Amino acid sequence: MLESKNMRIATILVLFTAVISGISNFLNKEALSVFKDPILFASLKSIVVGLSLITIICVTGKWKEIVRLNKRSALKLLAIGIVGGSIPFALFFVGLSKIPAINASLIHKTLFMWVIFLAIPILKERINAMQTVGVIAIFVANVLVGGFNGFLYSMGEVMVFAATILWAIESIIAKFALKELSSEIVATARMTLGAFILVPIALWRGSHFPTIDELSAIHWQWLAIVSILLLGYVLTWYAALKRAPATYAAILLVPATLVTNMLSAIFVTGSLQWIQTASTALFVIGIYLVIHFSKITSRSFEQKTQTASFLT
Repeated sequence: MLESKNMRIATILVLFTAVISGISNFLNKEALSVFKDPILFASLKSIVVGLSLITIICVTGKWKEIVRLNKRSALKLLAIGIVGGSIPFALFFVGLSKIPAINASLIHKTLFMWVIFLAIPILKERINAMQTVGVIAIFVANVLVGGFNGFLYSMGEVMVFAATILWAIESIIAKFALKELSSEIVATARMTLGAFILVPIALWRGSHFPTIDELSAIHWQWLAIVSILLLGYVLTWYAALKRAPATYAAILLVPATLVTNMLSAIFVTGSLQWIQTASTALFVIGIYLVIHFSKITSRSFEQKTQTASFLT
């Protein structure tokens, strides 16, 4: 029963994460046009979110986990900060500044494929045949999104792809870390350690960190919006990843592309195309198959566990 409850909570959390991610992909592109410098933008977001997470773990008492950290757990958190919270942010936002938001979202949402490739041999996770059909439906829906005019095969897309691969690796490291640590601590490590690395990178590139009074009202507005979204993303994502297989969580993150696409269609292209209806239908079918057949697999696992326990 605990396994089923965790999966239900994880499903809700990761779908919230997908909505947040889809909105973020769209708004980050707009915010970048205000801040101009992508590394500075990523650094400021990380600082704001890192400070917010530090406040959360202090208020909730989660900071006590840091005191009890052993060397192995500390190394995992350091790896998460480097592989997940710093270098890929720099790559992603520089890449995003050079390509359309939809292209970046499509590339980023191949994350689930790389997580599957890594999680099956390393974490010994698996997906059943019907979930595979759901994955294929989601993948096709992702390709069919309206407003997508094709890949540019540019350095910007290569940078976003490299960031995606690093985030897939980070998901695997995070699964190991989350066995011993709370999701809040892992999220805090990602953002605070990431900020410590991003700031020197920004300074090395010649970025000028503005003082508080140098930031205009529009800067503060965008920084607040994107930081709140990023805070919501890391909190819900790691909470879901703690409760569910990495493959399951990564697959359900893909519909974020649909959110980005809908926002682009409404606010950029100004029209909705018929292909978006087909894409939405495939997303719904794929999500249903992944969720429904994960429940069947989970119930089967619980029944086997209970039978084995009874026989012993």
